[in-house]
Amino acid sequence: MSMRNVVHEDAGMDSGIATPTSREQLWALLAEAAEIEHHLMCCYLYAAFSLKEHADEDLTDVELAAVQRWRKEIFAVAVEEMGHLAIVCNILSALGAPAHFVHQNFPVPAGYHPSGVVVKLSPFEPATLAHFIYLERPADAEILDGAGYEPARRYARALDMDRLMTVCTDYNTVGELYQSVEAGLQFLCDAFGESALFVGDPQHQLDAETTRLPGLVPVRCIKTALAAIDAIVVQGEGAKACGGDSHYQRFLRIQREYDALLVSRPAFKPARMNAYNPVMRPPPTPEGKLWVSEEPAAALLDLGNALYNHCLRCLSLAYAGVDRPTQTTLVSATIDLMHLLTPVATMLGRLPANPSAPDATAGLSFATIRTSAALPAEAASLDILVERLAQFTARCERLGTQYPELAPLLDATRAGTQRVANRIAQAAAESREGQPKAATASAPPTNDRPPAPRAPPQPVADGNGVEIIPGSEIDLVYEGKRCIHARHCVLGQPGVFKANVEGPWIDPDAASTEDLVTVAHMCPSGAIRYRRHDGGAEEAAPPINLVQLRENGPLGIRADIVLDGTRIGMRAVLCRCGASKHKPFCDGSHNEIHFRASGEPDTVESQPLAARGGPLRVDPEIDGPLVVTGNLEICCGTGRTVNRVTATRLCRCGGSSNKPFCDNTHRRIGFRSEG
Repeated sequence: MSMRNVVHEDAGMDSGIATPTSREQLWALLAEAAEIEHHLMCCYLYAAFSLKEHADEDLTDVELAAVQRWRKEIFAVAVEEMGHLAIVCNILSALGAPAHFVHQNFPVPAGYHPSGVVVKLSPFEPATLAHFIYLERPADAEILDGAGYEPARRYARALDMDRLMTVCTDYNTVGELYQSVEAGLQFLCDAFGESALFVGDPQHQLDAETTRLPGLVPVRCIKTALAAIDAIVVQGEGAKACGGDSHYQRFLRIQREYDALLVSRPAFKPARMNAYNPVMRPPPTPEGKLWVSEEPAAALLDLGNALYNHCLRCLSLAYAGVDRPTQTTLVSATIDLMHLLTPVATMLGRLPANPSAPDATAGLSFATIRTSAALPAEAASLDILVERLAQFTARCERLGTQYPELAPLLDATRAGTQRVANRIAQAAAESREGQPKAATASAPPTNDRPPAPRAPPQPVADGNGVEIIPGSEIDLVYEGKRCIHARHCVLGQPGVFKANVEGPWIDPDAASTEDLVTVAHMCPSGAIRYRRHDGGAEEAAPPINLVQLRENGPLGIRADIVLDGTRIGMRAVLCRCGASKHKPFCDGSHNEIHFRASGEPDTVESQPLAARGGPLRVDPEIDGPLVVTGNLEICCGTGRTVNRVTATRLCRCGGSSNKPFCDNTHRRIGFRSEG
């Protein structure tokens, strides 16, 4: 958030704006801005996690609908705060500093921020909402802070910037902090020259394409740095005129609705009794904190904080100078880990925290670890991330056995962390190996022979619904969940693919190897594949990676596809209507729901790609789009090239107004990728 409006009420404090006179001082100011943005994001998430989810939690239908809206709105504000944090990190990177994702643990002690900035974790309640409104208020609004958010003591921090060591400057508003940053940028740009000040590589920064955060652009010069700060302020609440979509107005709307529901039913409580400032270990100064000592809450809090810290670890590495595909994978991993964290954090609010506070439930503490510095930009760092994810997977399995009532949550978390691990492991392999060698040319076709007069062989299960049908020279592979019934197989080779029979129905020895290879290549979904043992070449990767848009239907992909870190072949048909029961694959549900999406969108101006093939990574974001990385040409049904990209996000919720591309509608409509 911009927080131009967070007023420090110490009347004796000098109102002058401090100007950094060294790069170190400017880095320090930006680090404080990053921590404030980060702290407020965590506070918003904590309040959202505390909101009830079901009518049986003493909510009427009207109240439940309101609480669901509030939860979605607060999450949206928290995402925008993450955008502000990323902007600050981009500026730091441009100035030659690492991104800053560490922060002081909650509750933030006095002196860390000005005395008027009180930061603590609280469940959603009237005082918490009033505090959010106070923090987000425009400069000309006179609003009191929420009860209980008064500073423990008044103090002033040093203003003198004429030091070699960095100092904690004071400011009447956090807007003044950003003004100090602007003043420092201008001063140092004049003193050093623009090229000497902005020494960071813009390729190390994040942008809207990699993060799905609208308006996030790399910082390259004084103009883009000042524009980045202005973007925080415009989306934030520093301006005197506060628009209807500002955080301030959005929280006010929630407050008005909350007040109206309280009038209708004074006993209305929208949130669970989450602890104030939960902590993981007995605090030496227990005032205002609650130690989460009860099981299984303590174990689940440990898991939740570990997931949160791994998000920060992935983000830090994304800023460290990795290549673009790896950066995209790391950001996608961060987003999916946050999706996995949400149900864990929410469940904590349903579990007893400590016998000394029988009415209080637990909550996520967002505790950070000391060893949180960015890992080096090399493949070994990706291996370390995978190693850590394996620990999460093992812990989920262990806790699921210990606490069967949490097994569904832990099973989903385990599966999700495994998917993320697969993707990062694939990125590590590609980082080491570079582009894989081109597949060898196909072997000459074998001689035709008449169909074998015998019953089709018994298929052999190969795991995960895949069947191997053995043949004398070539085995066919059939994966039923990917089949979209294009019928190229039963129409092209009816002697091999015997429709409308019970039992085994595929006979690889009923056609020549050449014919089997041909019909497999015609299968758009990749449900039919093959494995040769006649010395011939396996299916080669196509020279050009393509996504074809089916009119009112799915996405057809032809490439060396790496789905969730696993190579799945050269062909796939993926759902884009949002209704498939076999996501990410299409199952024909677009016909049942009468999905409408053009197969002939307008052409987007693009330049020819330097390379047109190679692996195509497709990472389905949890409750979000298909995150695609690699050389790709997007084509309409008639073959016209719509766009050429090396990274993109393809809609799979069915709701985007910019199909085939994601426009974040999935967040608004509550798209769910599972179930």
